[in-house]
Amino acid sequence: MAKNLVIVESPAKAKTIEKFLGKDFKVESSFGHISDLPSKELGVDVDGDFKPKYEVSKDKKAVVKKLKELAKNADTVWLASDEDREGEAIAWHLAEALKLDKEKTKRIVFHEITKSAIQKAIENPRGIDYDLVDAQQARRILDRIVGYELSPVLWRKVKGGLSAGRVQSVSVRLIVEKEREIQDFKPVASYRIDAEFSNQDGQSFKAKLPKNFSTKEEAQQFLEKNASASFEVASLEKKPAKKSPAAPFTTSTLQQEASRKLYFSVSKTMTMAQRLYEAGLITYMRTDSTNLSDEARQGAQAEIEKAFGSNYSNPRNYTGKSKGAQEAHEAIRPTDFSRSSVNIDRDQARLYELIWKRSIASQMSEAQLERTNLKISASKHNEIFTANGEVITFDGFLKVYLEGTDDEDVEQDGMLPAMKTGEKLLNNYITATERYTRPPARFTEASLVKKLEELGIGRPSTYAPTISTIQNRNYVEKGSVEGEEREYTQLTLKEGSISSKLLTEKVGSDKGKLVPTDIGMIVTDFLVNHFDQILDYNFTAKVEEDFDSIADGEEDWTKMMKSFYKNFHPKVEDVKENAERESGERILGEDPETGRQVSVRLGRFGPMVQIGTFEDEEKPLFASLSPDQQLSSITYEEAMDLFQLPKDLGTYKGEEVQVNNGRFGPYVKFGNSFVSLPKGVDPLSVDLDDAIVLIKEKIKADAPIYIYKDLPVQKGKGRFGPFIKWNNMFINVNKKYDWDNLSDEDIVELIETKIQKDIEKVVHNWEDQGIRVEKARWGRHHVIKGKVKVELAKTVDVSEMTLEEAKGLIEANAPKKKTTRKKATTKKK
Repeated sequence: MAKNLVIVESPAKAKTIEKFLGKDFKVESSFGHISDLPSKELGVDVDGDFKPKYEVSKDKKAVVKKLKELAKNADTVWLASDEDREGEAIAWHLAEALKLDKEKTKRIVFHEITKSAIQKAIENPRGIDYDLVDAQQARRILDRIVGYELSPVLWRKVKGGLSAGRVQSVSVRLIVEKEREIQDFKPVASYRIDAEFSNQDGQSFKAKLPKNFSTKEEAQQFLEKNASASFEVASLEKKPAKKSPAAPFTTSTLQQEASRKLYFSVSKTMTMAQRLYEAGLITYMRTDSTNLSDEARQGAQAEIEKAFGSNYSNPRNYTGKSKGAQEAHEAIRPTDFSRSSVNIDRDQARLYELIWKRSIASQMSEAQLERTNLKISASKHNEIFTANGEVITFDGFLKVYLEGTDDEDVEQDGMLPAMKTGEKLLNNYITATERYTRPPARFTEASLVKKLEELGIGRPSTYAPTISTIQNRNYVEKGSVEGEEREYTQLTLKEGSISSKLLTEKVGSDKGKLVPTDIGMIVTDFLVNHFDQILDYNFTAKVEEDFDSIADGEEDWTKMMKSFYKNFHPKVEDVKENAERESGERILGEDPETGRQVSVRLGRFGPMVQIGTFEDEEKPLFASLSPDQQLSSITYEEAMDLFQLPKDLGTYKGEEVQVNNGRFGPYVKFGNSFVSLPKGVDPLSVDLDDAIVLIKEKIKADAPIYIYKDLPVQKGKGRFGPFIKWNNMFINVNKKYDWDNLSDEDIVELIETKIQKDIEKVVHNWEDQGIRVEKARWGRHHVIKGKVKVELAKTVDVSEMTLEEAKGLIEANAPKKKTTRKKATTKKK
């Protein structure tokens, strides 16, 4: 039995640390938090001192039992969870649940998993920091109270199944307010002037007029003035300039840059970074600090001088930290600067390379530039054209890395040819292009993180789960609108004559941007109207500052909780009893046939249009909005059109053909088959001929491409890419295969590989009961019966699982049967 037991949170971390410790050390994982507040009750004594009721979760009882046995037989127990508030709370819960003897328990922390860092931590143990524990408790308990008390209010006053949260609701508010700014925005057109000139040597370059013209007439008049004008260099200024590297990554800047450069979601970035950290490749990935240790700066300097030369090295330290920064970690950096790349999973390798480049660049010399500002005068008017050029005289850190930007309108300055003041220039052309002012840009995941950080809302550990939560709860979704075509005019002066042409551009694209759903907007309005303090940006930031004060030992967490709750709880009770229901209702007009009110609102089954009210003698008529329509923007005409669906188109091959709107968009129904309409096609514009074309394409696509073991093989493309279907089995086709030219051998290989994988992943198969146990991702397992799938914790050993145990899990997790009233579909004649 090992004399020393080291407990960490994750198996991957345990595996890495074990390599650095000798045979006297045994490293075990707690698999994250072992204790938490109960799931089915508040679990906080709000009438007393806010003492939490922690309990060991069911899936951790086996872990706790094992750790207790190991701890009992060890001379020393080392609690080695992460160096932040969550990690401190995990260490505390372990000490409490395992009933560890304080005399033989030591707390160690490190910000990187390397041999030297682990040995240094062992040499410098400390006790549990109860100020950090209290700060984590305060956050957990306050967030539990807010969610537990506000959510039932939403169920009663808005819609069942909703939830609220301190940081999540403020995040949704930011996105909703941005959307309303966009909806209220009125684009203004003006004419931008661009020109191309050539110098005496015939080298061409671009220039522009620093001002725009308001109307087409003004732009035309300006071009006419230039038709017979001559041009010359009015002034030429050259100035040296410098560009400095960005600081090493913090959590939020890593999330932003990985989004810009690698197109990672915030949650994916954190998952990849966690694995890099646990493998000992980077330092701790939840940090507000831009600081680098002396050892790190020396490592970077050695690598820079070796790879690029001493003139590229400029060691520097970045001491600035974000508002309310947590513990004094280092920035995110490689643990070994001599490794510029790592041979691991592609996405992890790409993120590692980004971190390496940013860290190395931060220790490199500034780039030296020469900036040129050129002014061009005309003989027929007093307006001045300008051109800017930039030449890199020494690349410095730019040899490795340049920080990305969220600004879509940034124009990069290029080089200008050699010229001198007074030199005559030849005008090749001048254009006056109609340009429209742009509405505010919607948030991306990365720009939302940036905004939350600027406002002091949330902390590094909260950004990824918050953004995932607001999408999972359907308050926000990733935009999928391709945009629409808009016409604009361009006038061109060339060789003395002016021509005009009409061009088109695509505007309003929101692909990948965060867009609030109807329910997100309604919930936000309700919370802002009734709980303005909780949704207030300054209040939310102040709460974070209070947590920081608790962590620093400057504030008592129970006093903070009492101060908050004495105002919050009475407000909840008042709103629960007295507030009006919120449905986001908008009255659009009257039905021309009956004179009854036409409105849109949130109903039990989602957003809908309603003709009439419940006070009318005749029952109201209802129609569901399509997925791309919103309560806040649907027009009267669009709403009334919905009552024309489903629309009968006729028959084809003896089967009825209909067009309708569905949960995933408009479709054609042919017998028992459903064919989605192409994007942007209005279902009301579809006639029988259009439908037949789509039906034929579907029939052709569904036709077998091969027969394997007397069963047809079909091919198609779905949400997760191309696939083939055989024997009700869907098989993804990866890039190894030529999708358009799959050979018979390819098809057989794909099917047989899939069959073999399915066989290998089955641990138990009780066919007569329809129950099986299968391997799942990340070392977990599933117990499956029909549509019921129960995910087991990594700690569960399924090799000895019995049928009775599997049945028990299925029964405990099977949805309860309930009688539902069939929803009537009403079609307006």
